[in-house]
Amino acid sequence: MGSAKVLVVDDDASARTLMERWLTAKGFDVLIAADGGQALETIRQEDPALVLLDLQMPRLSGLDVLRALREEDLDPTVIVVTAYGTLENAIEAMRAGAYDFITKPVDPKHLDVVVGKALERETLRARNRHLRRTLEAREVSFVAEGPAMRRVVTVARQVAQASSTVLLLGESGTGKEVLARAIVRWSPRQDKPLVVVNCAAMPEQLLESELFGHVKGAFTGAITPRKGLFEEAHGGTLFLDEIGDMPPITQAKLLRVVEDGEVRRLGSNRPTRVDARILAATNRDLEAELRAGRFRQDLYFRLNVVAIRLPPLRERPEDLPLLVEHLLDHHARETKKGRKQLTPDALACLRSYSWPGNVRELSNVLERAVLLTTGAEISSGDLALPMGGDGGATGDDDHPLRRASAQAEREAILQALQETGGNITRAAKRLGLSRYGLQLKMRRLGLQRPGPA
Repeated sequence: MGSAKVLVVDDDASARTLMERWLTAKGFDVLIAADGGQALETIRQEDPALVLLDLQMPRLSGLDVLRALREEDLDPTVIVVTAYGTLENAIEAMRAGAYDFITKPVDPKHLDVVVGKALERETLRARNRHLRRTLEAREVSFVAEGPAMRRVVTVARQVAQASSTVLLLGESGTGKEVLARAIVRWSPRQDKPLVVVNCAAMPEQLLESELFGHVKGAFTGAITPRKGLFEEAHGGTLFLDEIGDMPPITQAKLLRVVEDGEVRRLGSNRPTRVDARILAATNRDLEAELRAGRFRQDLYFRLNVVAIRLPPLRERPEDLPLLVEHLLDHHARETKKGRKQLTPDALACLRSYSWPGNVRELSNVLERAVLLTTGAEISSGDLALPMGGDGGATGDDDHPLRRASAQAEREAILQALQETGGNITRAAKRLGLSRYGLQLKMRRLGLQRPGPA
């Protein structure tokens, strides 16, 4: 089950333990930091949704942490924890960017309310960030040059015209959300709301509240009634991402909504009719999840009206050049770094890599190269691919064509090294590579620089 990350920062071990026990019992993924420096490092690496930050700590105080977060443009939701008599510091912390504060000794009921409000705020901020990404992503076209992706697009265009539930299957990074948005754009509901929820990103109770809404007093912290995402998507589309990670209890409640077309807010028995088309996506093997008892069979059959499998990038090599050109254009606009071109050896590296992270990984690799490359060309050495670009997992190293290509590459490198007396820089220039790119290729091919004659 996915759960929100909450970081507890306190130099008092007993206070940390109490907070950790309470938050763990509520279903949160709890992180711990004993001082301000450790807190900053954890925030940089883990990106928690919520930080409970003690103010009075040696060396680096809570206020120092807040100022550092602002300087580094890190923006988690922070609740400061302060002892009695230091409310002035708490107010100063609010001015420095904290969302709220609680006083020691911590009252669990009050903590429950404050954390609930903070997570609601974080959810709204996440929606706003997602909306911005959505508006940016509308410029991104759906690349489908090869037969595998053309079949996907053909089916997607056909089902877009109906209101049937669609289940999108595929590995992480294959473009399931991009395809879901394309289906909406091709559908009669294109001008109606599209509501997206990541089922793996929230604790169970928060996910249910997000989907179905709640009435005032439905649970601790529900101080006002709230409309759920099903109601927000009325007339439009609800995209349930990572549905394979949905908790079993929520699956049962979702099944009732799918079957009856009615939603009941948490704490209420009053049904509300909703007309929301459901698109669902997962990178899990749902049939295996069924056998393991982690996913309901009846819900699976309800969702699996039309299933579309998106092939991984390694199964659609003919799409790679077009994807590269499209992503280079996109990142040039986003980074304002100017349009760059790939050298032939860089494109060869991209072709030989297995892309376990699929299109998302390709996009990240190219974005990094666009940002860090100073010239107008991106060489293989600028790509920073694992193991020099072959990924070590293509599974076809014994293919005759690959062996022949590797042998030709080996001979060309050896000849360039011999002609330049083993000078890496000159040999790389002769081969049209960067120095680092040649070194990566030599390591991949097991070549050593020749010694003096």
